[in-house]
Amino acid sequence: MSNDKVGDARDAGDRLIAAQLSEDPFAAAFKATRMPMLITDPHQEDNPIIFSNLAFSELTGYSQEELIGRNCRLLQGPETNKEAVAKLREAVHGEHDVSVDILNYRKDGSTFWNALFVSPVRNEGGEVMYFFASQLDFTDIKSSQAKLARARHQAEEEVARRTADLTEALRVKTALVHEVDHRVKNNLATIASIMKLQSRLSTDESVKRTVQGMLSRVEALSTVQRKLLNDDEIGHFDVADFARDLVHDVVGALKRDDIKLTTDLHEVVVPATKASPLALIINELLGDAVRRGLSDGGGEIHLEVRRLNGHFLIRLTDTVTPVEVDVEEAAFAAAMLDASIRQLRAKMERKVEGRMTDVRVTLLVDR
Repeated sequence: MSNDKVGDARDAGDRLIAAQLSEDPFAAAFKATRMPMLITDPHQEDNPIIFSNLAFSELTGYSQEELIGRNCRLLQGPETNKEAVAKLREAVHGEHDVSVDILNYRKDGSTFWNALFVSPVRNEGGEVMYFFASQLDFTDIKSSQAKLARARHQAEEEVARRTADLTEALRVKTALVHEVDHRVKNNLATIASIMKLQSRLSTDESVKRTVQGMLSRVEALSTVQRKLLNDDEIGHFDVADFARDLVHDVVGALKRDDIKLTTDLHEVVVPATKASPLALIINELLGDAVRRGLSDGGGEIHLEVRRLNGHFLIRLTDTVTPVEVDVEEAAFAAAMLDASIRQLRAKMERKVEGRMTDVRVTLLVDR
């Protein structure tokens, strides 16, 4: 660089400082601040640095004498982002503010990340007289971000690996569950077939009714098993969905046109462990209505399933003309119902008014 060019830049800097009052707090702050700052003169060739403070020299390793007359590109190096440089060049050419994060090089060749802000300084007429630049070394922050990014990448790889392991384990478990489910369904179907055969061959009406009662329970449990594996959430059981199928199957099997069926069913999902006793409760309530006259003289039957103030309600109301029931069969059904009620720690209320019977079963259920 020619001595004349350096001299011109130094003279411009001296004039700038001389133009400030000796007691001007801005000039004093510019010199003393710990934030690296510099000023360039766009009226000179290559927009050279005409003034810089001590903090800038400490950051870059260049003395003020070495900086005067040089363009700021002396801080650029092989790894400096070209897009960032182009953004700076365009801002200076367009005479507007610019903020950019850029990798710069010190005099000794070491690098630092520079949060650079450049702004034009205009006179009263709006003409750009100087460019003012401030720098902030955020290398430590950038390094922390890089470490965090590496840690995040390692964590993502570990999560991906564990997810793959869990996916495979789930696949094996699902296959096992479906195999067990298939065998349980087959066994239940075999038991149901045996009972149906026994019912058809029996000539004793009492035995036939007993077998048919057991068959209804086996078929209810078969329905439970089917729904537990077919639902979107394996291991959860929608009581209302089960109740809807069961009541239509039971009433449909009676083949009577003098039965008026109504329902008020709302989704109530419970854990699989509660599915079987709940299914038996609904089955026993329906069976009781059938025995007491629904299958002989028809009548009205209403089934309700819903949540109720943190509780779960099963309600069955029927209006029938009473008929004589088999004492042993009724006693066994009552015992089954009582066992299921106790297993779930539920409560049952039964009211009879004339031909109408109203049974309510309530129990706590998780939301």
